[in-house]
Order: sequence, then structure tokens, then C-alpha cells
Amino acid sequence: MAGQDLCKAALKEISRVVVDNDELARGLLVGILSDGNILLEGLPGTGKTVLVKALADVSGCSFGRIQFTPDLLPTDLVGVTSYSPSKGFFAVKGPVFANFVFASGINRAPPKVQSALLEAMQERQVTIGKQTFPLPLPFFVMATQNPLESLGTYSLPDAQIDRFLFKLDAKYQDKATEKKILDNNSEYNPDVKLNAVLSPQKITGLQEDVKKVFMAPKVRDYIVRFVDATRNPKHYGISGAKFVQWGASPRATISLFIAAKANAFLAGKKFASPQDVKAVAHPVLRHRVILNYEGQAEGYTGDEFVDELLDKVPL
Repeated sequence: MAGQDLCKAALKEISRVVVDNDELARGLLVGILSDGNILLEGLPGTGKTVLVKALADVSGCSFGRIQFTPDLLPTDLVGVTSYSPSKGFFAVKGPVFANFVFASGINRAPPKVQSALLEAMQERQVTIGKQTFPLPLPFFVMATQNPLESLGTYSLPDAQIDRFLFKLDAKYQDKATEKKILDNNSEYNPDVKLNAVLSPQKITGLQEDVKKVFMAPKVRDYIVRFVDATRNPKHYGISGAKFVQWGASPRATISLFIAAKANAFLAGKKFASPQDVKAVAHPVLRHRVILNYEGQAEGYTGDEFVDELLDKVPL
């Protein structure tokens, strides 16, 4: 089965349990093809957990879930060093040792736990005691957070936010979709067993196929200009420049590059165009543009800033 056919089969399988959330499912799949971590933000009941679990099922990968709470310890994440008279000291690995790690409510954990996850996201390895262990490949962190909660939460450090390839927004469904959910009696039926359309080996192969997608020098130059505009918005006539404290890092340039290729691959194209860059601009940049206090007070958002970039940055 061709790569695009595999991806279509995976999305079709997910649609068996997730009602009319194709755009969000496609965003997650583009993130996997790009070999990136994804942050899902949305209000309670918007289907974040259901979608991540469905994607994990069809991926055919090992799955580890971590429910983040204020009293969580780094050892709950990575594991501990134990001892027995027969074995001596040995490592008991935690739930992070999986291909697919679901971090539920990531902003509820204290900074020391977030630092342990950052090592896994950044270096694809974790340290237990004095030993360092590589994580299984492919490795993805799919994290969720609720934007309304403030009590008992900890803001994610900029270094960790930058490690997320995408930030996807899970929104309320429209009335027609909610009616479909009612007609199906529930949003998620635990008795439905999804077929593992993919596998770790197939995912790795698809990621290699994405890297082979051609991107012309002019499109690469457009990506560089686009990210430069986040750092020097006044040079591009961006009116929201007064609300931005810091622009995107060089990692954003790389993320736009590979995500645009993945978007083109999923569409069945052999080359990436500026339209593919534009298609992934919001999820790649919305969390990487750091707003100042004035911007936050005015309710200005990263999405509004990216909208201006799409309008003002020349092709």
C-alpha cells in the first residue's frame, strides 16, 4: 500500500470513533509524519483524549499515558532504580518508555517534572539514577492542556513549548456535528476496536518518504522570510509588532520546512509549495511567538499575528 493510501486508511479508521474532527486528526497525522511532538489545547469535552487514543490505536505503536497532577514526581514519569538480592540494582522504566506518550494536562505538573519530559522530547533519552536510556523510536509526545485552568497549574517554559512542532486548537463542534454525536449515543464507544493500520516500521518509512519531498529554493527562501518576520515584524509592516516580545527560534524554520513537506506528502504531491507552508503556519508558529504584557492585556493572539504574516510576507 502506498504511503498516502496508508495515511488515508488511518484517518478513515480514526473517523469510526471520532465524529467529524477530520481537520484535527489530519493535523496530528502531519505531526507524526514530521516526527514532531504536538500540544493540544482545548476546553474540556472537545475530544482531545479520544482523538489521541484513536491515533495511538491505529498507529500500532506502544502507548504510555501520564496523568499530570501537581504532586507528580519525575520518577513517576521516567522510572526508578530498584534493588533485589538476586538482581542487585536495576531500573524500573516508567510510562515514558513508549513510542506514543500521552501527557494529559501537562501544565498541571511542577517544573521539575516538566524538565524530565523536556529531556525526553529534546534528546530522545531519559536518565534514571546514574544511567541514561534511549527511548524507543519512533517517539512522540502528545500533550493536552486546558486554557481556562489556572489554579494548580504551571506555565510551560519557553524551552519546552519550542519543542512542540505543532500546537493544535481543539474547539467545540458545530450543531450538526453535536447532533451526530447524539445520534451515535456517545462520542466514543470503547467497544470499537480500531485496526492498527500503521506500525513503528511503517511510520519510520513514511517519515523517510516525507524527507524526499522536493522543495524549491524559492519556497525555502519564503520560509526563512516568514520566520524572520516574527523577529523583525516592523520591517514587514506588521501592525501587531507592538504586541510581540520575542519571535520564533530557528527551530521554527526547521519545523515549517518539514511540516510543509509532510502536508504536501499527505496531499499526494511530490513537491512542497508556498501553499503547503501557509497550511502549517498557524500550528507551527502560534505558540512560538511570545507576546508582551500589552499584547496579553489587549487579548491579541499568536493566530492574529500569523494572519498578518500570511498577508504581508512576500512570496
